[in-house]
Amino acid sequence: MDAHRPEVIVQPRAALRTADRFGFAASFLCAVHCALLPLALALLPALGLNVGGWIDLDQAFVVFATLLGLTTLTLGYRRHRAFRAWALLLPGLVMVWAGAFTSLHTHGLLHAAVMALGGGLLAAAHLANLRLTHGAGAAGGG
Repeated sequence: MDAHRPEVIVQPRAALRTADRFGFAASFLCAVHCALLPLALALLPALGLNVGGWIDLDQAFVVFATLLGLTTLTLGYRRHRAFRAWALLLPGLVMVWAGAFTSLHTHGLLHAAVMALGGGLLAAAHLANLRLTHGAGAAGGG
């Protein structure tokens, strides 16, 4: 029975690593998207394309990123007991929420800057959590 026990412990770690990697990639892509959005909004009409109603997809992504970040960092914190990833996640969430749900949500340059910086902080938080969790596992913690 003890031979089976490490497999049960490894699977949640693998799921957490996968979630953090997904969170890192999604947050990084979000930051790139937000940085390039003003350029896209300026070029699309010149190309004869209409952006329609899908522009506010960023609000849905902010909610998803919040749930993913809070979940993965909570699970990671239970393993590594370090606050560094949270110190990146919380200001990042404040920034993306402000950019998506306040008067900054104008899709202008300030919106792009706030969202890109916030998305970058979210990506950094997932990367930090991934490294901290890996270090806790290598040190025999968790």
